[in-house]
Amino acid sequence: MKVLTANRLSDGIAVWYADGGWAETVGHADIAHDKAAEDRLEAIGASAAANNEVVDVNLIDVEVIDGLAEPVRLREKIRAAGPTIRTDLGKQAAPEAIGA
Repeated sequence: MKVLTANRLSDGIAVWYADGGWAETVGHADIAHDKAAEDRLEAIGASAAANNEVVDVNLIDVEVIDGLAEPVRLREKIRAAGPTIRTDLGKQAAPEAIGA
């Protein structure tokens, strides 16, 4: 299973393609379950990059845990959460991430 990720050009934030747009969290990203779906996501990413919406467009491996997509590789887990030495910063510091 793969999802499409990139960095938003306007502010550099890591984003994932979900529901026809770019989401700041990976959990509900559109998941490609086969090569045709991967090709569709790659075309979407190429178009968004050509329109200067995003940069560094990639398909990444994910697994579904408790109904949400989660990156497999450590690099992508860090991009999804934020800095590893300052858990009070980044996406892991957001109220919804800490249960507030």
